[in-house]
Amino acid sequence: MHRHSILPTGLGRSLAFVTLVIIIGAAFTAVEPRFLSTQNIAAVTRHMAANGLAALGLTFVVIVRKFDLSFAGTACFAAMTIGFLIAGGYDLWLCILIGVLAAVVVGTFNGIAISYFGLPDIVTTIATGSIAGGLAFLYSRGRTIFQNFVTSGILDLNDARILGYSVSFFFLIALYAVAWVFMHRTRYGASFYATGENPVSAYFSGVPTKFYTMLAFIICAATSALAVVLILAESGTADTNEGANLLMPAYAGVFLGAALLGGTSVLATLAGTFLITMLLDGFSLLGVPYYYSDGVVSLILLAGVVLFDARVRQLFADLVSFVRPSTQVRENRT
Repeated sequence: MHRHSILPTGLGRSLAFVTLVIIIGAAFTAVEPRFLSTQNIAAVTRHMAANGLAALGLTFVVIVRKFDLSFAGTACFAAMTIGFLIAGGYDLWLCILIGVLAAVVVGTFNGIAISYFGLPDIVTTIATGSIAGGLAFLYSRGRTIFQNFVTSGILDLNDARILGYSVSFFFLIALYAVAWVFMHRTRYGASFYATGENPVSAYFSGVPTKFYTMLAFIICAATSALAVVLILAESGTADTNEGANLLMPAYAGVFLGAALLGGTSVLATLAGTFLITMLLDGFSLLGVPYYYSDGVVSLILLAGVVLFDARVRQLFADLVSFVRPSTQVRENRT
């Protein structure tokens, strides 16, 4: 006799996520009523944009079962590239384009080195991230760039609003919608998943697995550059440390979303990023020092990794089957 759950697995996980969001929101509101104010909700959506863009690109890398620890350094390099060009008086969109292309060069190097030359992903991306971060110092010898930022128009990207919410948030949602269609409604997205789940089988099925692995690193680098554009628009300056804080929230968003919704996906990353941004914004509103909130994000990242690991899930499943009454086990077998 087989037992069926009351709710489908996907719906049950979604309801659990919504319940968790409500609990966190209620807890913060009880301590600080301003948490649910229109102004704070708008701030949450604005802060979510940069972390969400970085996490979106990282999702592709995690799907192909790799890690990218370079995109924070890549973002710093892209930020200083854009800032240097803005200070030189070049057109804003040309500056952004060149900054994104600079990041893509780093991502392409990562992809080729890891997929075609077989270099270890963690070591390679740590090295390239450090190199990219070091290159960021060459533009101004470590000094902050602020010339022409007010007149360039980049601040308008942060100030523009639609229905009271930042344009960057709508850009984030639009990009996630495109990524969702690409990953879950096209054969190209299926090829990314096949590359991560069984690269040997995917290769003999005609999927160019090395190309898709390389493409994942390129996408991750490009989205990190787009994320840092929003950071530049908010700060109004270009600093060698811009983008350095993208690493932990992005990984926490990807792995927390995967743990909550049962696997890595575009929607899972969006959900995880929203939850992380809620927590960070709540801590900031309560005046919690940043080193405490960073510690909480690190703990969430660790929990997400543990829950996402198939070996850990199998261990819990084995423990549950061990402690179940033997009569129930026999009933399930029949």
